[in-house]
Amino acid sequence: MPVLLEVCVDSPVGLNAAIAGGADRIELCSSLAVGGLTPSPGFMALAAKSGRPARAMIRPRVGDYVYSEAEIDVMRGDIDAARAAGLAGVVIGASLPNWHLDEKTIRRLAEHAKGLELTLNRTVDMSPDPLAAVDMVAALGFRSILTSGGSLKAPDGLETIAAMVARAGTRVEILAGSGLNPGNVRMIVEKTHVREVHGSFAAPWPDIDEKLVRFGYIAPDARETSQTAVRQAKEALAAL
Repeated sequence: MPVLLEVCVDSPVGLNAAIAGGADRIELCSSLAVGGLTPSPGFMALAAKSGRPARAMIRPRVGDYVYSEAEIDVMRGDIDAARAAGLAGVVIGASLPNWHLDEKTIRRLAEHAKGLELTLNRTVDMSPDPLAAVDMVAALGFRSILTSGGSLKAPDGLETIAAMVARAGTRVEILAGSGLNPGNVRMIVEKTHVREVHGSFAAPWPDIDEKLVRFGYIAPDARETSQTAVRQAKEALAAL
């Protein structure tokens, strides 16, 4: 069974590059530089017509994953927008102040998203017990869990990712992400036995206008999805 390649994008340019490079699935975001926020309804609609299944990140702001009732209402509305756009699914998560997963809020969001495919976002990497998280979200009907194994980057969390794969069995897919590139994606699959991988596969933004940097409209180290990197990752996975 081929390993699925999911590419996270935050612009129409990135979406086109991911598809041209051979991405199997899209994670749709805005603001990838801060871990990804909810994409606009217009971007959702564009992705829904792309010919690739896409799941929208549902994250209303930067910072932690401890959400107020007002923020949960916003997230429910954004889930409605993803469904109305025709997207395949959504990426959700919530934490308690002690970093344990907020099962009550996650359950509420999952119930509101009934009928959509569900991915647990990297809240699991902040959790002190990612293996228990596997059991919880599998019981809630999630399709996948995006994780770097509790480390900043997946190559440093291989042991935990492998343990999560073993714990999950066939109940939920473990989606290895963060720090993946064409040079290490095959190794990560071989050492963890994941069947799905995730990354931005980005390259530095070409020819950034210094005026845009001075005005704060773009970061000097901005990056964009690279069609070449996506294609190389796809080729590395095909060789498994």
